[in-house]
Amino acid sequence: MRVAVTGTPGTGKTTATEHLDTDLDVLHLNDVIKEEGFSTGIDEDRGSLVADLDRLSEWLDSRDDVLFESHLAHHFDADRVIVLRAHPETIVERLRERGDDDSKAYENAESEALDVILGEAVEEHGMDSVYEIETTDRDPDEVAGEIQAVVAGEREPSAGTVSYIDWL
Repeated sequence: MRVAVTGTPGTGKTTATEHLDTDLDVLHLNDVIKEEGFSTGIDEDRGSLVADLDRLSEWLDSRDDVLFESHLAHHFDADRVIVLRAHPETIVERLRERGDDDSKAYENAESEALDVILGEAVEEHGMDSVYEIETTDRDPDEVAGEIQAVVAGEREPSAGTVSYIDWL
């Protein structure tokens, strides 16, 4: 079983996956990128590493029974893709708390309102493999429980159930 947990930065991917009780190996891909040197440089505008998706994919392909999380996770082979969602204002709050500037926070909030990651996940994996989970105002343990339900096959796919287009 290979499960990807993805979503716009600030939706709670790392926090929720740290609260999981699962037999799957939990991999935080952003840490892997740094630790393994899977980057091609720095995006000066965003102040972040540019991931080498090919090298990361090769590394990840040799692993089974994994749950991997990152805003990039939907770009890799997975049996199920979980897209965490949060209201754009929540995204702005969370990213500011992490020290991101307003420009970066609002860029991510806009991406969330436009369903960018959800759209990419559905395009790459199909509607039958994508599961949306709303994280706004939810406890990390509750979100982890929803993730565990997807892993266990206790939830139906649910792409397109969350909308923040009115925020724009």
